[in-house]
Amino acid sequence: MRLILSTDSNSLPRLVVTVGEPAGIGPDLCLWLATQEFDARITALGDIAALQQRAAQSKLLNNADIDFTEGEATQRQMAGQLAVIDHPLKTNCKPGQLDTANAAQVLSLLDTAMQGCERGRFDAMVTAPLQKSVINDAGVAFTGHTEYLADYFQTQTVMMLAAGQLRVALATTHLPLSAVPAAITQAGLTRALSILYKELQSKFGLASPKVLICGLNPHAGENGHMGREEIEVIEPVLASLKAQGMNLVGPLPADTLFVPKHLEGADAVLAMYHDQGLPVLKHAGFGEAVNITLGLPIIRTSVDHGTALDLAGSNNIDTGSMRAAILSAIEQCRAQTQ
Repeated sequence: MRLILSTDSNSLPRLVVTVGEPAGIGPDLCLWLATQEFDARITALGDIAALQQRAAQSKLLNNADIDFTEGEATQRQMAGQLAVIDHPLKTNCKPGQLDTANAAQVLSLLDTAMQGCERGRFDAMVTAPLQKSVINDAGVAFTGHTEYLADYFQTQTVMMLAAGQLRVALATTHLPLSAVPAAITQAGLTRALSILYKELQSKFGLASPKVLICGLNPHAGENGHMGREEIEVIEPVLASLKAQGMNLVGPLPADTLFVPKHLEGADAVLAMYHDQGLPVLKHAGFGEAVNITLGLPIIRTSVDHGTALDLAGSNNIDTGSMRAAILSAIEQCRAQTQ
């Protein structure tokens, strides 16, 4: 696949932001963007009439006026403006009330954003949260943003979350804990580390990133006395990749790896499973974490929270993760032009 990228290093990054589930806080997050300034051209994807309606209802805006412009953004994001590519909803949407009739529109937003990045209209996509259940209830098999993007681009991906300087990638994602050991294979671990390392170089501008690798078992297996996955799977992979020049350290006991002394100087951590690494990251940066999909031929970041249906249309939403997602996308765009 040939990806068309912006070649003008002096131009502002062009970000496209999907509104996500229209009954959730995605529209509120996009309206919040309209009150902010960013060194990027930001275009929202969603129903412009629904956004205008939510703006009239929202207490978040404090009656601030927003100039909605239909089409792609042509200038730096400034407070009081929002460029929107209109994707009309099938039915009228009320905050907090899911409707399966709008599921197809939610997916069409992703399709438009992916195609726009692939064809060079945008430099990165940022996704507001969607509701997987309502898409499934509409009869569409859907497991999440990451899997949907990976299927479209026919590529292997790695999920990485970041909060400040802490980056945690996952060797496995949404699996029952009982299924994790069998999923940790030499081939899969080699693929995950290769993607992580390459993306840290290309999208974050790190020439020789230092990556810490968690062991699977307590105490990283205790020399085989508490499990042999470290000896039989993880250590051979690390030895092979280190011989290729990768700066890898591990496998390390996960309970001590995340202390400041060990994290100092590290650029990322690879955890073996979801709840091994993400509780630490979310404790360190709750409300300000960003979900980054590695392995795609485009830049994609996302908020690290759900649709918060009960908060839609209120003034009680946390915008920290959306800010982090926008800033991370801008950072990655700039790294690729250097």
